[in-house]
Amino acid sequence: MQCRHWLGTLLACCALAATSHARADPDIWQFDPAQSHAEFSIRVMWLIPLHGRFSELHGTINIDRFRSTARVEALIDVGEVHMRSKGDEAWVKSAEFFDAQHFPQIQFVSDSFSLARLEKGGAVAGLLTMRGVARRAEFEIEPSNCAAQLAHDCPVEASGTIRRSDFDMRSRRGVLSDKVDLDFSIRVLPAAAAP
Repeated sequence: MQCRHWLGTLLACCALAATSHARADPDIWQFDPAQSHAEFSIRVMWLIPLHGRFSELHGTINIDRFRSTARVEALIDVGEVHMRSKGDEAWVKSAEFFDAQHFPQIQFVSDSFSLARLEKGGAVAGLLTMRGVARRAEFEIEPSNCAAQLAHDCPVEASGTIRRSDFDMRSRRGVLSDKVDLDFSIRVLPAAAAP
């Protein structure tokens, strides 16, 4: 009788542990590559903004609903930058700036952050790797007006500022500002629905 009680308790604990583990598994949302993009802006002579847009932005948002946290991984294809001038495009792809030939991608991997920030906004910190140099960076997620925290028709908007000298971009310091503004607009799909 006592043995049966012990066995029943053991089975119940195993079932509870399995249920807890299943709830801890993250939901994975992939960036919709057709509707996600990143942009950068740098000032010439500290007055004139020079803009570029990356059309290839890939990544995932991993949601852990058990812990109410999220984690973002993003990859930007540097070779897919578009600017008003083809000359400017060639320059930012060159070794003087992004060096697309040797470092074709920019990567950001965030720390875990509160799931509520996808709705209410707030800072998201993580590791930004550019030109083979990894530095801590922080981006600000804009508050969302959407009913759902993640929805295909509701972009996640984020922005932040980095210093190009932190990533060994030190050329033209007399005419270019050190600060580079980065902006992201991300639309997501459940991993199973992503192309």
